[in-house]
Amino acid sequence: MSDTISEFVLSTLGELNYDTSGVTDSTPLGDGGLELESLSLAEVAMHIEQQYGVQFDDEELESIGKLTFGEFRTLIGERAQGPAVTGPAA
Repeated sequence: MSDTISEFVLSTLGELNYDTSGVTDSTPLGDGGLELESLSLAEVAMHIEQQYGVQFDDEELESIGKLTFGEFRTLIGERAQGPAVTGPAA
Protein backbone atom coordinates (compact mmCIF):
# COMPACT_ATOMS: atom_id res chain seq x y z
CA MET A 1 0.00 0.00 0.00
CA SER A 2 2.76 2.47 0.86
CA ASP A 3 4.29 2.09 -2.61
CA THR A 4 0.93 2.93 -4.19
CA ILE A 5 0.57 5.99 -1.98
CA SER A 6 4.14 7.08 -2.76
CA GLU A 7 3.55 6.74 -6.49
CA PHE A 8 0.30 8.69 -6.28
CA VAL A 9 1.77 11.55 -4.23
CA LEU A 10 4.88 11.77 -6.43
CA SER A 11 2.71 11.78 -9.55
CA THR A 12 0.53 14.53 -8.08
CA LEU A 13 3.59 16.60 -7.19
CA GLY A 14 4.93 16.10 -10.72
CA GLU A 15 1.64 17.38 -12.14
CA LEU A 16 2.16 20.49 -9.99
CA ASN A 17 5.62 20.93 -11.60
CA TYR A 18 7.67 19.84 -8.59
CA ASP A 19 10.90 17.95 -9.31
CA THR A 20 10.46 14.63 -7.51
CA SER A 21 13.51 12.86 -8.97
CA GLY A 22 15.51 12.90 -5.74
CA VAL A 23 12.68 12.45 -3.24
CA THR A 24 13.28 9.90 -0.48
CA ASP A 25 11.41 9.13 2.73
CA SER A 26 13.61 11.66 4.54
CA THR A 27 12.93 14.54 2.10
CA PRO A 28 11.11 17.39 3.89
CA LEU A 29 7.88 18.52 2.24
CA GLY A 30 8.58 22.13 3.17
CA ASP A 31 11.76 24.07 3.87
CA GLY A 32 14.97 22.39 2.77
CA GLY A 33 13.15 19.80 0.67
CA LEU A 34 10.32 20.04 -1.82
CA GLU A 35 9.56 23.59 -0.64
CA LEU A 36 5.78 23.02 -0.78
CA GLU A 37 3.84 26.14 0.14
CA SER A 38 0.35 26.26 1.65
CA LEU A 39 -1.47 26.49 -1.70
CA SER A 40 0.41 23.49 -3.08
CA LEU A 41 -0.19 21.51 0.11
CA ALA A 42 -3.91 22.27 -0.18
CA GLU A 43 -3.94 21.07 -3.78
CA VAL A 44 -2.08 17.87 -2.90
CA ALA A 45 -4.50 17.31 0.00
CA MET A 46 -7.45 17.71 -2.38
CA HIS A 47 -6.04 15.03 -4.70
CA ILE A 48 -5.43 12.72 -1.72
CA GLU A 49 -9.00 13.22 -0.54
CA GLN A 50 -10.33 12.35 -4.00
CA GLN A 51 -8.12 9.27 -4.30
CA TYR A 52 -8.10 7.89 -0.76
CA GLY A 53 -10.94 9.63 1.08
CA VAL A 54 -8.45 11.16 3.54
CA GLN A 55 -9.19 14.70 4.70
CA PHE A 56 -6.93 17.28 6.32
CA ASP A 57 -8.17 20.43 8.03
CA ASP A 58 -6.47 23.82 7.65
CA GLU A 59 -4.43 23.48 10.85
CA GLU A 60 -3.16 20.08 9.76
CA LEU A 61 -2.11 21.44 6.37
CA GLU A 62 0.21 23.89 8.11
CA SER A 63 1.86 21.11 10.12
CA ILE A 64 2.08 18.76 7.12
CA GLY A 65 4.63 21.12 5.58
CA LYS A 66 6.95 20.19 8.46
CA LEU A 67 6.74 16.44 7.75
CA THR A 68 9.07 14.36 5.63
CA PHE A 69 7.76 12.58 2.56
CA GLY A 70 7.85 9.26 4.44
CA GLU A 71 5.95 10.65 7.43
CA PHE A 72 3.31 12.11 5.10
CA ARG A 73 2.92 8.81 3.24
CA THR A 74 2.54 6.96 6.57
CA LEU A 75 -0.08 9.47 7.74
CA ILE A 76 -2.10 8.95 4.55
CA GLY A 77 -1.85 5.17 4.91
CA GLU A 78 -2.99 5.27 8.53
CA ARG A 79 -6.02 7.38 7.66
CA ALA A 80 -7.02 5.62 4.46
CA GLN A 81 -9.91 3.23 4.96
CA GLY A 82 -11.39 0.30 3.08
CA PRO A 83 -11.35 -0.05 -0.70
CA ALA A 84 -10.36 3.60 -1.18
CA VAL A 85 -6.78 2.52 -0.46
CA THR A 86 -6.53 0.69 -3.78
CA GLY A 87 -8.72 2.93 -5.90
CA PRO A 88 -10.34 6.32 -6.14
CA ALA A 89 -12.78 7.40 -3.48
CA ALA A 90 -16.41 7.14 -4.52
